[in-house]
Amino acid sequence: MMENFNYISFGNWENVEGNANVVTMGRGRMFEYTPSDTEKRLESLDGTAIAFLEKLPTFLCSEIKQGGDTVSMLIKYGRISAIEPGHKEVSAAFETVTDFGEVDFEDVEAARRVFGADKFQLYRTHWAVREGNARDILDRLTEAKPDLGEAIAAEAVPADDSAAVQPPPRDKKIIGDADSVERFLELLYSSPAKVGTETFFRGHSDARYELTPSLLRKWDNGDWQFMPSEDLLCKELLIAHHDEFQADNYCFDRLVRMQHYGLPTRLLDISGNPLVALFFACSCKPDQLGVDGEVIVFQIASDGVKYYDSDTVSCLSNLSNLTYAQKNDIDLSLDQGAFNATDVARKLLHHIKSEKGFFEGRIVPDDLRSIICVKAKRTNTRIKSQSGAFLLFGHEAALPDAGQDGIEISRVTIKNKAHILNQLDRININATTVYPSIDQTAAHLRDQHQSPKPLRAAPSAAPDNLTAV
Repeated sequence: MMENFNYISFGNWENVEGNANVVTMGRGRMFEYTPSDTEKRLESLDGTAIAFLEKLPTFLCSEIKQGGDTVSMLIKYGRISAIEPGHKEVSAAFETVTDFGEVDFEDVEAARRVFGADKFQLYRTHWAVREGNARDILDRLTEAKPDLGEAIAAEAVPADDSAAVQPPPRDKKIIGDADSVERFLELLYSSPAKVGTETFFRGHSDARYELTPSLLRKWDNGDWQFMPSEDLLCKELLIAHHDEFQADNYCFDRLVRMQHYGLPTRLLDISGNPLVALFFACSCKPDQLGVDGEVIVFQIASDGVKYYDSDTVSCLSNLSNLTYAQKNDIDLSLDQGAFNATDVARKLLHHIKSEKGFFEGRIVPDDLRSIICVKAKRTNTRIKSQSGAFLLFGHEAALPDAGQDGIEISRVTIKNKAHILNQLDRININATTVYPSIDQTAAHLRDQHQSPKPLRAAPSAAPDNLTAV
């Protein structure tokens, strides 16, 4: 079993130095740089999640800073308790076991190696649950602070054996298994839509896939794959193919087009057509047909469904124009007036006003952390054929397995994919209709009309009146 530890970091050194014994972290910064599966198990911060966190050894650190020829950070080691999850912030008591004070490193890479951290993580206020052995980290810190060697050696890793401490199970609502189109529809009709909601669907060919936009995906160790480069990804594509985006009036329109061409964005595709989602849940490489797929069912409050020209959509979409450093400066704990007076809010407003000149400087901080359903313009055949809409993820937003206020989530496990694909093809749900481009149509026709491969090639025979050479 993998061991874990808490890594809590603050940009403000006052939150770490001295006798600091209470930590307070913004809810949106909880579980950044945490492996995705562990994050999903903890994000509800229910009693079992809190009990798990309080059993882990904890490192309380400052963000790293440059000082002459070296870099340094404040580091404390101990245990947390009395976790109190609020709507905007999470607070906890911290008990110091060893205070390392300010630790100098020859460079950022040396500090990164101590904790096995991503280079961006050391500059980020956040609370992570990292995989690793706390004793190994203490030994590496002893090398940096040899005068504390005896004290560290005398201190045991807190009493609970973290190797035996595992996060709680995931909270997925699975309404049943489907091995045919009929069974799939039967399960959907057994869970009728609620009044005042709209229903959307998404298919995963592997039930282990996360409900996470491509931009927000992580490596197995919890480090970001693309998030720190969001603004660069968008700008580079616009530079290379500016003409493709000339007709897009809003930033959201550009994100939809970028998503269409495969660029990582903060959009998650969903569909109003359950059979399209079922097709995606079954569509995979031949050697993956035995892997269970999944159709996710979203029941979204009707008043939470927005259109492409919504002001809230503009606010969330234009987050993509901010640099990673600027996003790090966003403080959603501020009230509306104080937030709009910050430099980063003014920068975001500048981007919003470039598409909506009438927009006033009254951005609502709570809106920026939201996840909203957006109906897009049907500007390409794929969106039309897939009855497409999108979930747009705001700043530091994550979608829990069980959903959130205004978004209820349930799931159908998909089995016998080959049979379901054959059934869908009979009612004209296939690659040609789901991906209505000439290359996809050609590929589907090729596969559909290819002669079967012979079981064994017959040997060539020479005519009776000729001698084979």
